[in-house]
Amino acid sequence: MESRDFFVHPTAVVDDGAEVGPGCKIWHFTHIMPGAVLGPGCNVGQNVVISPGVVLGRNVKVQNNVSLYTGVTCDDDVFLGPSCVFTNVTNPRSAVNRRDQYAETRVGRGASIGANATIVCGHNIGAFAFIGAGAVVTKEVPPYALVVGNPARQMGWMSEYGHRLEFNSEGRATCPESNEIYVLSDNSVTKQQPNP
Repeated sequence: MESRDFFVHPTAVVDDGAEVGPGCKIWHFTHIMPGAVLGPGCNVGQNVVISPGVVLGRNVKVQNNVSLYTGVTCDDDVFLGPSCVFTNVTNPRSAVNRRDQYAETRVGRGASIGANATIVCGHNIGAFAFIGAGAVVTKEVPPYALVVGNPARQMGWMSEYGHRLEFNSEGRATCPESNEIYVLSDNSVTKQQPNP
């Protein structure tokens, strides 16, 4: 048996043609299909399916019972909560083959998607966005946005450390954990770069 620099539980299936980066861990009853790409250090929980063409960046955490279908790309450090799901066709019918119509969805670096959330295909998630548990995302989510509900609506902004940002009258907020400063302007948030 060939040696490899990642872990696969004996009940998991990693098909030939899948690319799995070093340091990955793939747990019970999970299926990684041909053409899927997992970057270094990914942790894929139990009963997960990762379809052909799905790309996961470095250090992506995929919790139990997640379905990732063709057309999904997750950038580095994305967190996918238990039982969240991504669709890839907007108008599925059993009798109509739409395999050539898969819509693409990109999840930006550092974003978190809560348990049981559904991401309707074709709507990108911005970097460090936070999707609440059970939310149904039906439109684009800006970077750092906090969205909840069905359909998902924006309720505020989150820091890169996952704390709700409270902006003062000057449009500035400080993360209570990292002390990094964020600036709100024109309904978008940017992190202030430290002085050299």
